[in-house]
Amino acid sequence: MDERRSRRVSEAVREELAGIIGFEMDDPRLAGVTVTGAEVSSDSRHARVKVLAEGGPVEQKQALAALDHARHYLRRELASRLSLRMAPELHFELDRWAGADNRIEILLKRAKKTRGRNENEV
Repeated sequence: MDERRSRRVSEAVREELAGIIGFEMDDPRLAGVTVTGAEVSSDSRHARVKVLAEGGPVEQKQALAALDHARHYLRRELASRLSLRMAPELHFELDRWAGADNRIEILLKRAKKTRGRNENEV
């Protein structure tokens, strides 16, 4: 896979996972999780997904456990939403460098998510 295609696939994986995790999953352990990046391998078999999880070490560990538990579901969802020959195996890890830079973006996404839920309840 050439470098431009790899970047496009990685960005598409990041966007889809961000939407699924942020707006479609109801697991309370994933409430403060934001997908900050994804790197799909050159053979498209694996994807390293970087996430930012709010809270202390215990909450972050629980969020990673929840993502690990949902890995097969998320892979199936990716396969159905993206036209890829093979959906990559997902490997989640904490993004330790994104904390301060993405704080405003996280708060905006959370506000949108909360507003969407409140509008649906009316």
